[in-house]
Amino acid sequence: MHRIQQLFSFNSQEPLIFTQLDFWLFFILVMVIFSAIHKHFLTRSIFLTCISLFFYFKTSGLYVLLLGLTLVVNFSFGKRVQNAEKDGTKKWFIAATVVFNLLLLGYFKYAYFFTDSFNHLFLTKYEVVNHFALWGEGFFGEGHFTEKILIPIGVSFFTFHNISYVVDVYRKEIKVTRFFDFAFYVTYFPHLVAGPIVRARDFIPQINKPFELNKTDFSWALVQITKGLFKKIVLADYIAVHFIDKIADAPETFPGFVSILAMWAYSLQIYGDFSGYTDIAIGISRLMGFNLLENFQSPYKAVSVADFWRRWHKSLGSWLRDYLYIPLGGNRSGGIGTYIASTIIFVFLIFITQWYELVYVYLGLMFLYFVCWQYFPAVKNLLNRDLNLLITMVVGGLWHGASENFVIWGSMNGLALIFYQYWKKISPYEHSTSWGIRAWRIFLTFNFITFTRIWFRLDEAGEPMKMLHHIWTHFDFTWGIFVKVLITYQAAFWVILSGFILHWLPQAWKDKGIHAFAKIPFVFQAIVIAFSVFLMYQAISDSFKPFVYFQF
Repeated sequence: MHRIQQLFSFNSQEPLIFTQLDFWLFFILVMVIFSAIHKHFLTRSIFLTCISLFFYFKTSGLYVLLLGLTLVVNFSFGKRVQNAEKDGTKKWFIAATVVFNLLLLGYFKYAYFFTDSFNHLFLTKYEVVNHFALWGEGFFGEGHFTEKILIPIGVSFFTFHNISYVVDVYRKEIKVTRFFDFAFYVTYFPHLVAGPIVRARDFIPQINKPFELNKTDFSWALVQITKGLFKKIVLADYIAVHFIDKIADAPETFPGFVSILAMWAYSLQIYGDFSGYTDIAIGISRLMGFNLLENFQSPYKAVSVADFWRRWHKSLGSWLRDYLYIPLGGNRSGGIGTYIASTIIFVFLIFITQWYELVYVYLGLMFLYFVCWQYFPAVKNLLNRDLNLLITMVVGGLWHGASENFVIWGSMNGLALIFYQYWKKISPYEHSTSWGIRAWRIFLTFNFITFTRIWFRLDEAGEPMKMLHHIWTHFDFTWGIFVKVLITYQAAFWVILSGFILHWLPQAWKDKGIHAFAKIPFVFQAIVIAFSVFLMYQAISDSFKPFVYFQF
């Protein structure tokens, strides 16, 4: 009883995290009520919206008011887009929707970043004022808000959900729905704070469908939830606490090759952390009768960078493709948006990095473009495609955070995608069925992705180059030191090895295991799940690690 009282206390904002007991108490209570009202569609939408807002309140406190504001504004935009008679008017409302959401996102995620960069460049002393806090203090009294702007958890995710709804209404892929159906879609608690990003056209039609859950779906959902807990608790948190963090906090105290081992492990950690969250979210949703699309498809089996981005964080990739890359012109053309966006990105890169030499790079690229446009018209579409790819990946980097490192990370992946578009046309291995060639391509792709994640893992500008310099100048590999490292971190290395083996197992084997599990009696399923969860929780350390993507 004390745990339930603590759970519903409004005096503390202890987050409801998938790996903690509080969340599962919360979810059981939700399911009990949901089971009683699931036939009444409007009632369950209102109930799940309120529950989701409570979930967000327990995670982000009074930033739930910000979430509520975005619901009201974007629902209004959706109605205006549908009711507008002229196409030009609809486009103005779409533009207003995008501007409103991106300004809100920019204020909370990028205000300090832009202000600090501006002050550094022009030697000014501007300060950021938290207007949201001033309004909140005036309304609620002192003590509820902080003067510093804190990023609301999941702000990038619910911003994209809001934009998706209005754009899908504009494209006539869905019609304006009831407010609580829309609010339910945006706030739905399994995907609210860390995804996956769900399209309005994919989710809203499910809201008023009868609840269905057969034994196969139930068993599949249990496997997804258990798999997600294993990825988060064991593959992500255990190796982070017992190996990766120790190296990343002081890489200079270890030989350079140990940093490479840590980065390989980090690729496993971030996969386990993020895909673990989405596995649990997808499993929970299936128990409630809703289908969320797969977000990861064994990404470290990818044979190219393009293949990797088709497998990794698929919901973000498809969102950027359909709402940014294709509107810019995609593979075939480029419009004024392409040129404006590319100019803004280059100016932005110069602004935040202070690399003024990039001006010459940009001017050189523009000169090359116009020469090709004038004398080689067939190349024009290729250059447009390349610009659109680069813009999309840089925006994807910025989506992750206001950091020079994220911009560099996105740019490197964008350039790699451009390189691959040309390489695949001349590569003798592109369609090879040889096992050895496939393994080599997987190895190269994995190492490139791991290399770029140095900019993803380290927070401060300049730290990635320091680590690379240390690896280069103090590699110091010997079998004796390597064996000593393996012995020192023996348990973590066994977990890492097991994680990669499980990841690279054929998908057909995994599917057969799930089908076999679905056929056994429920009592035995419960015993297997309970025993598995008990073993997993033995790996939990004293230092709790939140999900990585909560910060995005």
